[in-house]
Amino acid sequence: MNEHLDYFVKKMGPAIQRIDVPHPTIEKYRGHFPDPLLEFWDQYGWSGYGEGIFWTVNPAEYDDLVHHWLEESGIANSETIHVIARSAFGDLYLWQSQTGSSLSIDAIYSRYSLVAKPQLTNTQQDSKVKAFFLTRERDTDDFDDLFVTAQKILGTLQPNEMYGFVPAIALGGPGTLNTLQKVKTIEHLTFLSQLSPLTDWGFPEIEDL
Repeated sequence: MNEHLDYFVKKMGPAIQRIDVPHPTIEKYRGHFPDPLLEFWDQYGWSGYGEGIFWTVNPAEYDDLVHHWLEESGIANSETIHVIARSAFGDLYLWQSQTGSSLSIDAIYSRYSLVAKPQLTNTQQDSKVKAFFLTRERDTDDFDDLFVTAQKILGTLQPNEMYGFVPAIALGGPGTLNTLQKVKTIEHLTFLSQLSPLTDWGFPEIEDL
């Protein structure tokens, strides 16, 4: 996957705030996630890209949050779905262990999009996860073009931080720059998960994560 990683990093920008992934952790997920993803972790760790607009993450840190949120929202087999990446504004990208199904969550609006697959082959899963990184764009993970200004005003994010609206849009907040704060990611997402169950965006299935 090296050429795919090189292209991704060239397009998004160099890794920041790298956290090395212990070898036992990589082996723990072998057979659950595609090998190219584990190779990515081994080479680049869990890091931010695009100056922090996109992050690869430790799935274990998000498991309790997302499993509860998915279960409460009526999404089956929630315990097999794990976060592999997120945006600066709390969009979550998830992978279903072994099957190759994928799900994305727009935490701000409590919406999700599921690309369900009965069982992809290992080769198909490898191709899918490579495509996920190859097709990343900074604009995809921005919110109303606020990232650059938010970074200038609030500062660069740490690995455990995101930009969140206070009050939340779900509580009637306007979702404007002056209501944006730097918040702890897990704590803020847990708060958002308690406001509303997830509802389906209803988009047609696409072959991207």
